[in-house]
Amino acid sequence: MSTSSDEGTRTTSSTTNEKRYKGIRCRRWGKWVSEIRVPGSQERLWLGTYSTPEGAAMAHDVACYSLRGGVSLHKLNFPSMLPPTARTDLSPRSIQKAASDAGMAMDARFITSRENASNNEALNVSVDDYL
Repeated sequence: MSTSSDEGTRTTSSTTNEKRYKGIRCRRWGKWVSEIRVPGSQERLWLGTYSTPEGAAMAHDVACYSLRGGVSLHKLNFPSMLPPTARTDLSPRSIQKAASDAGMAMDARFITSRENASNNEALNVSVDDYL
């Protein structure tokens, strides 16, 4: 998602996140999606739609590890955060479920974190702000 202007090309935040995290992309309406190619075939596994780029990236990590094993650790977005559900002996359907569960958990964590941050900002208002 690059936009052109008279000064040159500028990058939007969704492009920055797409380059920061592997295996994700942003839909035009702002949701983040993830899918992965199954090794040795042209088949793709749909991993889901997420509210945050971090959620989509975590889903990609779980699927990547489950499909490729330990050799994929250097290619993951969050290698130290792999959940115990990320195993290499799962069927494609089980990989989708494990990836979706991990992505949704990451989404919830980031959304809660944002809400708490905005609530803390609201609580930091003093009487002096209104005088």
